Amino acid sequence: MSESDVQQLVEMGATPAQARAALKQYKDVMQAAECFFEGKFDHIKEENVESSMENRRARPATPTDDDEDMNSDEEQEDEADVDNYVDYDSDFEQMNGISGNAAGNANVDPYAGIFFSKDRKEEVIEVEEVPEIMVIDETKETVPLLTQGQWMKGCPEGGEQSFLFSLYSQLSTPSAPCPQDCGASIPRIKGDFFGLHPDFAVYIDRLRSRVTKICPRCHSKVCLACGEPVSVDHEKHVSTGEDPLFHCSNLQGVILGVGLTMLEELFNEQNQDQLDIADPSMRNTKRRKTDGTALDVDDEDVLYYANVVGKKAKGGTGYAGDVTEDTTGQLKALAAQRAKDEKIAKLLSFIRLFLPNLNREGGGRTSDYLVHPTTLAHLRRRFNHICSSLLRNDSLADMSDRSILYFELLEWLETISNHEALASMMAMPIMVVSLVKAVNAKNNQIRERTIVYEGSSGPRELLEGIAIQAQAALKGLEGNKVPETRPEELTEEQKRMTIDTKEKAEEEIVAPISDENLKLIRFCRRILSTVKAIDRSLRDTKGDAFVDRLHSSLPRITSSTSPTKYRMDPGASEAVVQQSYLDWATRTRFEYCDLTIPVVGEDDADITPHYKFYYDNEARMLANSDIPKRSLAIAKELAILTTNLPVSWGSSIFLRVDETRVDIIKALITGPEGTPSVFQSVTFLFDIFLGPSYNQSPPSVKYMTTNGGKFRFNPNLYADGKVCLSLLGTWQGPGWVSGKSTLLQVLISIQSMILCDEPYLNEPAWASSSGTPQSQAYSANVRRMVVKTAMLGNLKSPPEPFADIVHTHFRVKARSISSQLDRWLSMDDGKQLTADGGVYPGNAKSEGSASFAKDIEELKKLLKKLEG
Repeated sequence: MSESDVQQLVEMGATPAQARAALKQYKDVMQAAECFFEGKFDHIKEENVESSMENRRARPATPTDDDEDMNSDEEQEDEADVDNYVDYDSDFEQMNGISGNAAGNANVDPYAGIFFSKDRKEEVIEVEEVPEIMVIDETKETVPLLTQGQWMKGCPEGGEQSFLFSLYSQLSTPSAPCPQDCGASIPRIKGDFFGLHPDFAVYIDRLRSRVTKICPRCHSKVCLACGEPVSVDHEKHVSTGEDPLFHCSNLQGVILGVGLTMLEELFNEQNQDQLDIADPSMRNTKRRKTDGTALDVDDEDVLYYANVVGKKAKGGTGYAGDVTEDTTGQLKALAAQRAKDEKIAKLLSFIRLFLPNLNREGGGRTSDYLVHPTTLAHLRRRFNHICSSLLRNDSLADMSDRSILYFELLEWLETISNHEALASMMAMPIMVVSLVKAVNAKNNQIRERTIVYEGSSGPRELLEGIAIQAQAALKGLEGNKVPETRPEELTEEQKRMTIDTKEKAEEEIVAPISDENLKLIRFCRRILSTVKAIDRSLRDTKGDAFVDRLHSSLPRITSSTSPTKYRMDPGASEAVVQQSYLDWATRTRFEYCDLTIPVVGEDDADITPHYKFYYDNEARMLANSDIPKRSLAIAKELAILTTNLPVSWGSSIFLRVDETRVDIIKALITGPEGTPSVFQSVTFLFDIFLGPSYNQSPPSVKYMTTNGGKFRFNPNLYADGKVCLSLLGTWQGPGWVSGKSTLLQVLISIQSMILCDEPYLNEPAWASSSGTPQSQAYSANVRRMVVKTAMLGNLKSPPEPFADIVHTHFRVKARSISSQLDRWLSMDDGKQLTADGGVYPGNAKSEGSASFAKDIEELKKLLKKLEG
């Protein structure tokens, strides 16, 4: 009996006296723990009660290295490898000199410095072997076996690799010695543990019927997974539903490993099928390269609209989208997707039964307390791959349509967060493949590849992005809120109304919710309840400090009521400045705010508020309206906009949505970095209204940065604020597609139009005039206009509600803008500013003799003041 064995049982909740008694009667920790959980040693009392209570823990502790020792001969031989394993719970507490009790203190964060950093890269050599097969005796069917290379695949952690190797080696040996020391050996078939059957249920049934064997010599019952006896007390539970597959943690490790391998293969196979349906020409283009070059992987920070910034093909159209759309087979594809989602969800649900779960029906089993060290490895490399793929979906509407799959995913996340040994995984970065290097095959049977893994967003961080979308969708589905009014004195007749009559009257007022709206509401609420449940579990298992630090690293929508003041160190490098700008823009790109105009008179009979908004009259006419289809469209729109607005050092889109009227929106678009752009670093304001027929028809959009209706910066942006764009129906070309086109498409199309290198070319008649003197003169005049209005004017009098955005934008970019202004001044042609670009000589109206240099000098002074 070693002290480490005693301590292991103490960590599981036993008192030292109970631990010693159990180990005295049984020769190994596993069997002693099993009997302890069955209550055989409850009658033993600790002499020192105070000491006993100090050693008890409300939840099972995350196993330490010693805890994970299954005491098998092979694991003892690999003890040196085990030492390399970093337990992300208990070991870190020991490293920092923090006791188990201290770790449970809500004011202490024993995990500081780990989990949240994605700046990790690991290089691993993975082996690809010739598949093995097994013939099923009963049916003569051939079933492939999970090879050691497949079993180890995708694990970049050295310590976890040693545990995976140890368990695979143990369960691959052809026999297990009888634990009663009778000298007999019990046959063990590798295929029973590692057979990849077409159906997971078949695998489970076969394993259940074969994992327990009777020793041919002493006739004792033995679990072939751990090599330990199945106790008589354990056998008593069989009739009451006790499953032999929960006998030991080894079974947990192998079942999850095989089940998640099957799940991953099914998920990847169906993703490839979906890709083929969407575009057959793309088949296999995303597979791993074998020429030593980088793997084609999607960058989590690169969105599909990234190409709008920078060099674009010259043209004079200014609209987005394709003129035709192939809708062939869409209903068939949706039905196929639904069937695939149901299949994956069913498999997820089945595998979830074997996750460590102390709250399972009937109470926790042995394997729920003795979590196998490979369990975390399986979840982090296989489940996280699927979790990451699903949670990166930027369409809440698509998730809602596939709710059968996403509901099961949320169940997994809650179950994982509920167990102390697994909960930290929610905050740990997901290691994804970033590079694949091919290595020549050693022989005809084995091929090695060097895989480079790097950190990416963890499950909780990914879930936060979905939660932000869900909150926005719910806000959109609430419709237009009725302004609160002071309660009026009830009449005698109203006072006599019965409660039943009141309730009936209220029911008549409430508009019915459509099935589609109700479906999205329920899905959004499920997401938010999962987030709360996960955070609550993390606080219970990891402490308040852990959760607070996790929350500080999550993406957030900031509040306009508390603007962030960004000031850059004069000595900061250009890379630091640009990253700071990107961080700030990401946090502030979408916000709710109050766009109403305060009521002047208290006795004003009209309680409908006015708004600081071009479409104020149209908005007031729709006050308190409830249009279900419109509400659903706005909800889906807001869900996309909250996390998908493009931000970059070059050009960003900032939105402000009224907090009670989500159909009232203001947008600020900044111009691109680079030459010869005439819109570099400028700020343009747009008012947007989602009208009564949205999104059956496009939104109303008005361009507001016009110097009081005088300046026309672009052939597609009129001085009166009209925006010429085919998506808006104000220009020829592909128009708005009911139910499919989005406000985000409109914003990006406007951004692309404004960001063009030569605005002169946006007039179709001049589209082939690139580089001509007329185009150069037009650009020079636009630069004079944007300095006067879209830079100097906006900085002196920032448009509401973007004052903090404008100030921070110019403050952080002050150094870059100063250099840009010097360059623009050297490029100027010395002509006077004209209001329409100087291309209509007969109608040109001079704006006076104010020089371009004077405006630039004033702007530079303001930039210096901002920096100071």
